[in-house]
Amino acid sequence: MAIFTKDLSKKYGDQVALDKVNIDLKKGKIIGLLGPNGAGKSTLMKILTGFIPADSGYAKVCDLDCLSQSLQVRKIIGYLPENNPLYEEMFVIEFLKFVADLFHASYDSIDKIINQVGLTDESHKKIHQLSKGYKQRVGLASSLIHNPDVLILDEPTTGLDPNQLIEIRKLIRTIGENKTVLLSTHIMQEVEALCDQVIFIQKGKIVREASIKEFGANKESLEEAFRKATK
Repeated sequence: MAIFTKDLSKKYGDQVALDKVNIDLKKGKIIGLLGPNGAGKSTLMKILTGFIPADSGYAKVCDLDCLSQSLQVRKIIGYLPENNPLYEEMFVIEFLKFVADLFHASYDSIDKIINQVGLTDESHKKIHQLSKGYKQRVGLASSLIHNPDVLILDEPTTGLDPNQLIEIRKLIRTIGENKTVLLSTHIMQEVEALCDQVIFIQKGKIVREASIKEFGANKESLEEAFRKATK
C-alpha cells in the first residue's frame, strides 16, 4: 500500500477537520481528492506529509508511520502545497539545487526535471520574474527533485493557461505510471483527465470512493456525483 489511514481524526478547537478517515491507496495510482472548501482535504494532506499530527488514529505512507517516522516519510514524499512557497529572489536553477541539497539529492536529474516541467527557457531567471503559471512549474519541479515514491499535489494546475494545463496533465499522468499521486482539485475535468480513482470528502468524512470508470458518457457525471456526495 502507498497511503493508509485508520480512524484518522483532527480537530481545531471545536471544529472537526477530519472524522475517523479510513483510506487504503495502492501504488501506481493517481487519486483525486474532491471536496468543498473546508472539507478537510488540506488537513489530510498535511498529516500525510508530517506537517501536523493527527489527534487520534494513524496514517502510513509506504508502511512508514507519519507521526513516529515523520522524517523518513518526508524523504519519500513530494509535496506541492496550494500556496506554493518559493524563495522568489533566487534563480530557478539555484532554488532547485537548494531543494536538492535539503534532500541530500544529486543534481544529476535537475536538467531533466526542468525540461519535463517546461522550464528550460526560464531556468536562469529569478523566480519573481516568472508568471504565476511558471512559478507553479517551479513548485512542481521542486516536489520531484528527490525522486519521491508518493507525490501529493494541492491544486497543482492553479494559474496555468490551457496549453500549460495540457502539458502538466501529461507530466502528472507520466509520473503516475511509477508513483502514487494524490491530488486535490476543484476542477472536475482535471480529475476525469488524470485520475484512476476519486475520493469525495465532506465535513471531515470520506463520503464516497469510486473508480473514475464509473463516470462519463452514458454514465453518472462526476459533477453530479460530487453534488450528491457533498450536499
